[in-house]
Amino acid sequence: MQVRIQGDGIAAACSAHLLNRSDVRVVWQATERPRVPVILLTGAALTLMGDVFGPLPALAESHRIRRRVVSWGDAYEPVTVEHPAVVVSEQFLLATVKQNVEPVPAEAASDWFVLTSPPLPAECREHNFGIRRATAVRVDLRDRSDSDACWVESIPSGWLFLIPASEQSAYLLAVGASPEELILSSRLIAPRIGPLGDVLGSFPTHPRLYWPLCGPGWLACGSAAMAFDPLCGDGTAQAVREAILAAAVLQEIQKGGDPAPLLSHYQARLAAGMSRHLMMCSEFYRTGGSSQWWTTAVQSLQQGAQWCATKLEGEAGRKYQMNGFELRPVA
Repeated sequence: MQVRIQGDGIAAACSAHLLNRSDVRVVWQATERPRVPVILLTGAALTLMGDVFGPLPALAESHRIRRRVVSWGDAYEPVTVEHPAVVVSEQFLLATVKQNVEPVPAEAASDWFVLTSPPLPAECREHNFGIRRATAVRVDLRDRSDSDACWVESIPSGWLFLIPASEQSAYLLAVGASPEELILSSRLIAPRIGPLGDVLGSFPTHPRLYWPLCGPGWLACGSAAMAFDPLCGDGTAQAVREAILAAAVLQEIQKGGDPAPLLSHYQARLAAGMSRHLMMCSEFYRTGGSSQWWTTAVQSLQQGAQWCATKLEGEAGRKYQMNGFELRPVA
């Protein structure tokens, strides 16, 4: 069996590595797209990538985050919790993991496609659960002692996320209103940074899901399947989990498994993951503020969770379960 992987992100790299390791012939069709300037890799994401690729010492040497400081909603005093993570650019992350990936070039027609970037089949439709965008700005830190924490603050018209990249510099994500407007109302983050620097780009932050997620001969994976709100800090780990499941489904098909129930399982697991994410985000946004901006966000998230519930109707329990990197029928 030959699988063609379309895309060039972490989901594509994970899929290629796992399929190569299981002796599935892989063709990698890279696609160009803008890179995210900063990614916060949580401990869960680092553990998952280590399980897939083996040791990645370059990531361990990246800038470390040890705590998360949050000022949210009506709480005046910020709350500090442990939050082990590292900060990298997407370009550096992909260069690191691709050292472990050796896709096989080929011209022959492929049996299956793993689509981690557009274009997707004509029957796919994108479902947006809200309309929120983030603007990324480079800033300098006033105090080096703040560089081991990521900082999150809710504002009546949005929220701010400060991610240090070194002892001196950081990236500020402004969601909702402009960075200039949000920083004027900031009590937690504004005193810790210098003047706003260059704008690095703008990107959607609301959860999004394509449907259907798979069909005869193809599976959507990574950002071509769905995207999480960065507030949860789980986007990269989710992309890795999707790639692990996609590779396991294709391995079972190569062994002679019936594609129909395997694809059904894949789609249901991803829809369930989005449902959990939407319910978690709904609680975050419900407590973030009381303005129309926050109310609208909560409504869109709750509507999204209801939509996911309709897609999961009729799912009478799992038919398969993961055993390491392999799928096994549930007895």
